[in-house]
Amino acid sequence: MNHYDWSSIEASLDTSGAAVLPQLLTAQECAAVAGFYPVAEMFRSTIVMARHNFGKGEYRYFNYPLPDPVAALRATLYPRLAPIANRWHAAMRMEADFPDEHAAFVERCHRDGQRRPTPLLLRYTAGDYNCLHQDLYGTHVFPLQVAILLSQPQTDFTGGEFVLTEQRPRMQSRVEVMPLNQGDAVVFAVHQRPVAGTRGTYRVNMRHGVSRIRSGQRYTLGIIFHDAA
Repeated sequence: MNHYDWSSIEASLDTSGAAVLPQLLTAQECAAVAGFYPVAEMFRSTIVMARHNFGKGEYRYFNYPLPDPVAALRATLYPRLAPIANRWHAAMRMEADFPDEHAAFVERCHRDGQRRPTPLLLRYTAGDYNCLHQDLYGTHVFPLQVAILLSQPQTDFTGGEFVLTEQRPRMQSRVEVMPLNQGDAVVFAVHQRPVAGTRGTYRVNMRHGVSRIRSGQRYTLGIIFHDAA
């Protein structure tokens, strides 16, 4: 993590609500994580998106204990993002007391009944897509999350762009497509982020999704830092 320019990442998050971490995982690490998908005992539930009008495709929530690579990503990314999360919450006049370490935040979630792990693997095939949404899951919501593309665009799949929308008060929604390569991670706002206006700071609502897969198969690892009720 130390080789990334975290001041630039923070600036990108402040400006657009998202930032890319290039090559967070190697191709071999991506293949290893994607290879977890058929191992049913590693997961607590499987969601067929069409049944819930979430889109089309499928994803699986990991069970505790998380696989080592997933647990390590959660534990190492969180301390980098917690100061940004606290600053954002303070700017939005929300409680800003996210602890320095992820274990302490998870303990808080579990103490208040949010005990189900939220890291997940998503699988899309031709024709699949993910509707715009927010991953909230309970009272405790860490305001940033991470998605890591495990497949190689134009080789493993076509289409399937990661999409963000931003809804500002009394304005049209702004849409941004985040170009990603295999192993790249995108850090983005879960729900709301602060924006400085002429009359002070205000909140904008963020949603994310995935455009339609044109061909092939696309795997993504989602790292959400709060657990679910």
